[in-house]
Amino acid sequence: MYRISELAREVGLSRSTLLYYEKLGLIKGQRQLNGYRVYTNGDLQRLKLLLQLQAGGLSLKECLACLDAKVDRQLLEERLATLETEIAQKVQAKVLLSSLLGMDSMRSWHQAMDKQAPDAHFDWLLKQGFTEKQALKLRWLSQDMNVHDQYIGEFDAVFNGLERLGPGSAADTLRAWGKLPDSNGAVLEIGCGKGISTQVLAHHTRGSILAIDNDELTLCVAKLNLAAQQLSEPVRFVCASMTQLPFDSAKFDVVWAEGSAYIMGVEKALKYWRRFLKSTGFIVFSDLVWFTDEPSTKAKMYWSTQYPDMQTVEYRIEQIKRLDFEIIDHFSLSQEAWDNYLQPLKAKLMEHATGTIDTIVLSDLKDEIDIHDNYLGEYGYQFFITKLKR
Repeated sequence: MYRISELAREVGLSRSTLLYYEKLGLIKGQRQLNGYRVYTNGDLQRLKLLLQLQAGGLSLKECLACLDAKVDRQLLEERLATLETEIAQKVQAKVLLSSLLGMDSMRSWHQAMDKQAPDAHFDWLLKQGFTEKQALKLRWLSQDMNVHDQYIGEFDAVFNGLERLGPGSAADTLRAWGKLPDSNGAVLEIGCGKGISTQVLAHHTRGSILAIDNDELTLCVAKLNLAAQQLSEPVRFVCASMTQLPFDSAKFDVVWAEGSAYIMGVEKALKYWRRFLKSTGFIVFSDLVWFTDEPSTKAKMYWSTQYPDMQTVEYRIEQIKRLDFEIIDHFSLSQEAWDNYLQPLKAKLMEHATGTIDTIVLSDLKDEIDIHDNYLGEYGYQFFITKLKR
């Protein structure tokens, strides 16, 4: 026999809880002549069984039903499904917390956040102490803030000496340039990189070019490249962010952006950059797009993490029109443009195959090349030559 205080100690419950259970009929105390309630070993065992059922996720009402009648199998199956969902959520929470503490990779989390809430994600990265340049590179390159600096250093080691960071060719740049009616205006080139396209524009413009990039070292390379060809006269370089341009409104005749609009997002980029155009201005940009409505599963999965906002050509055209631009022309980048990027990169990866470059960097680049080798044609870069509507 147990007094209520002894029973409470045996099962780890409070006296008030036991009195409530007795009111529900779970246990039945017997009042002795001295006024104390006492409980049997049967009461103790029912309480222990109740606690085990509660540990399985059953409510008190459901536990009482199980104690007094046949187990409801459907009820248990529902509770099991609920429990599995809760466990999965807890595991996800554990992974996130360990990642934030630098104990695990944050790549999948960054990819998900950049897809679901890109602006909030970017602002959060800035609050963590990343510069804008670092945050942008983290979003589209390393995708893991715990190893970002190391990743970028090793990525740069692979691309050191390579001319291009992405597909492009002088012929394609010149083809797009030829769609403009006048070559005397002021051009703002956004994301000029090493100045490869800048050189083509400088050869053919009779106006001026203001080329921006947010990387000082890259701009130094661009300046040297143009100086070597004696093309520095019509070109001025400025280290600036494409998201915070330090220029007056309505200043330029053309905004030129090869392969850089996706960093901001095409819609956001066009909305922002248009303010720097004169009323008769043009935006010329290239973007990675789908050429099919039903891409292969592997290609779709790959680009869903690398470029979540990747769209079809038709979607981009409608989007451009909704933003009050006219489509002057559009065309796909040539095979030469892809060869200019992929062939040197493949050769460089061969050099580093047995070197010291982080296997994550090599793996990422090899995955990219594998996708291009097998699925290029289902997607590609598209040049869009657009003009502000009057």
